[in-house]
Amino acid sequence: MKVKPLADRVLVKPREEKEVKKGGIIIPDTAKEKPQQGEVIAVGPGKLSETGQRIALEVKKGDLILYGKYSGTEVTVGGEEYLIMRESDILAVV
Repeated sequence: MKVKPLADRVLVKPREEKEVKKGGIIIPDTAKEKPQQGEVIAVGPGKLSETGQRIALEVKKGDLILYGKYSGTEVTVGGEEYLIMRESDILAVV
């Protein structure tokens, strides 16, 4: 893949939700909620401070993260759906 996030941005592959809930009910695509978990695919080099020093990101490639429901920008690369978001939109590392 040739996508490299800039500054403090992160490329995330959202995890798909299960099709069937506990009661055996199948949820159609239009009624599904957006996933709030994903895997970090690529990270940017970090944000520049006022003094010109690079501030490293706390997440790294391969981390499983939790993020806000409406965080990031959806992009499609090579037929795959991804999110690009700032590190500050990430709520936790699982």
